Amino acid sequence: MGADIPKQYLKISDNLCILELTLQKLLSCPCCGEIYAAVSVDDPFFANLEVSHNPRVHRVSGGVERQDSVLSGLLHCNTEWVLVHDAARPLVRSSDIEKLADFCLTHGHGAILAAPAADTLKLCSTDGTIEETLPRQRIFRAQTPQCFERELLIKSLQQARQEGRQVTDEASAMELYRHKCSIVCGHDDNFKITTKEDLLTASAVLKYAMQS
Repeated sequence: MGADIPKQYLKISDNLCILELTLQKLLSCPCCGEIYAAVSVDDPFFANLEVSHNPRVHRVSGGVERQDSVLSGLLHCNTEWVLVHDAARPLVRSSDIEKLADFCLTHGHGAILAAPAADTLKLCSTDGTIEETLPRQRIFRAQTPQCFERELLIKSLQQARQEGRQVTDEASAMELYRHKCSIVCGHDDNFKITTKEDLLTASAVLKYAMQS
């Protein structure tokens, strides 16, 4: 981002930063109970957010890697099922979160929000040469939240860490140990804010939604 502060504290609207909007979205969902925000120990910004004082929002210490931060949150809560969400996805739809939670409770196994790929996808070698075209009908872009049984996810993340495996999301850890995980279709606007362009796009989408 090239900003002076962590990206989750950048303004997405006149009065809200990315993290505030994300937390507000989760707090508004009937399926979400207690919320655990993994924040760096030396983070000076979180306590200044009004939403951080909500009694349902709990600050826990973040780790070096994503899986460490997720584990920190998991070890503080005691629910049977958990939703893990990226702070940098503030535009997730409440209806999609509810749909994901309902699916998991109905089917009894984990699932993630994901969007079907619209582009033609190429698998390339390390030198940039195209090796094959992937079947687009079977390709999805992983999103969050990702929903799993808490104990099973803890076990998978801890095992991955013990074996020195890096996982980029919770589903990756579950896949490693052959735990069933399904796709629940979400929407394209649930994208992760990574660049300045992403932030501009997210701000525009939010402004449009508020005016509609």
